[in-house]
Amino acid sequence: MGHALIVEDDLDSARMMAALVTTEGYTAATAQSLRDARRQLALQPPDLVLLDLRLPDGSGMALLDDQALIGNSEVVLMTGHASLETSIQALRYGAADYLIKPVSARQLQAILSRVMKPSVLQAEVEGLLDEVQRIGRFGHMAGRSGQMKLVYEQIARVAGTSVTVFITGESGTGKELVARTVHDLSRRRGRPFLAVNCGAISANLIESEIFGHEQGSFAGAERQHQGFFERASGGTLFLDEITEMPPAVQVKLLRVLESGTCMRVGSTTPIETDVRVIAATNRDPAQAVAAGALREDLMYRLNVFPIELPPLRQRREDLPLLVSHFLREIGTREGSAKHASPKALARLAEYSWPGNVRELRNALQRAYVMTTGSEIGDSWLPRNQLAEPLPRRERGSQLQIDVGTPLAAAERQLILATLEHFGNHKERTAAALGVSLKTLYNRLKEYGI
Repeated sequence: MGHALIVEDDLDSARMMAALVTTEGYTAATAQSLRDARRQLALQPPDLVLLDLRLPDGSGMALLDDQALIGNSEVVLMTGHASLETSIQALRYGAADYLIKPVSARQLQAILSRVMKPSVLQAEVEGLLDEVQRIGRFGHMAGRSGQMKLVYEQIARVAGTSVTVFITGESGTGKELVARTVHDLSRRRGRPFLAVNCGAISANLIESEIFGHEQGSFAGAERQHQGFFERASGGTLFLDEITEMPPAVQVKLLRVLESGTCMRVGSTTPIETDVRVIAATNRDPAQAVAAGALREDLMYRLNVFPIELPPLRQRREDLPLLVSHFLREIGTREGSAKHASPKALARLAEYSWPGNVRELRNALQRAYVMTTGSEIGDSWLPRNQLAEPLPRRERGSQLQIDVGTPLAAAERQLILATLEHFGNHKERTAAALGVSLKTLYNRLKEYGI
């Protein structure tokens, strides 16, 4: 049985929360001021502290400054609204989560269901950091380079909190793997992790897919549909390629992040959400805002804790480790072990990798299939794009688009011209355009190619 301390100056609210906490098997104590809270903490260290930010004798944050008193208690902030400032404060002080007042029974039950002592999470993180030194693995990722160790440190810092994470990096660098590792190290690990590629869903359907819809809300809506926010309840929702989300849907996402509620399409009844959002993009967020692809207010709301992933060409020292990892994975699946020769590793180290780690995995899969023996040579690996000169027709290639050309038509011309420029090499085309391979395939499908 755990013990909870409720620090809330409104006596009726404190008693209500204490009653809810006890129905979940906890003992509960209440405090109406900082002074009273310090006394209660000294009397019986709690497993959970529900802490109001505004108290008669000061800010609730003052209590978090005394780490010796808080000890190994999990702290959940209580606030009137989920503002950007609240998220930043929660991160700064190491709070596990925050509740929006008035606190509902459902919100409180969700918090209680994932109470975990900070020391337990810290021990898990330390175990993963030890694995980096031993086998070069951290959660779902591999690499020992300085750039990747910095990424691991950031994940370790943010995973135990509830704040939103914004992952940036070129296509194929492993943004979803970062999101999955954050989820697996969080208190939400026992609940769903849903990954949504915003560029892979039709603009006409994305609102319904994310927020759900009511029966009859539009043509074809034959039954009620739960959106990703409802299906990921209690867990993590990963929104990849967030800059591909239509502006109107971005507005509704911002409202969900600020209010903690969403509404299905065709409904007027708000639904409480209990989801951690992690977003990602392969574009520079500031440039995406300037181009009108990302709302500025949404960027600030998502970008509470940014993590930038380095491209593969900037961490070439990780190549032998990644090659070994992928070939072992392929060999286990195919039932036959193969390894890369020194010549193969040298070829791989020279290549520019526009498609990053995803392209490396695909290249090794192809080489594995084409190699008859146990040692993979350099015959079936990508050519050294850094060394070979571009064909004459590729130098200085330009595309002329008339002023007034519709945006969709201009985009089509640019994509097709870039594809031709790179000799129908889709990964290089996607990398040059700054979009994911999946987005490129979706566009080509729209064009009937």
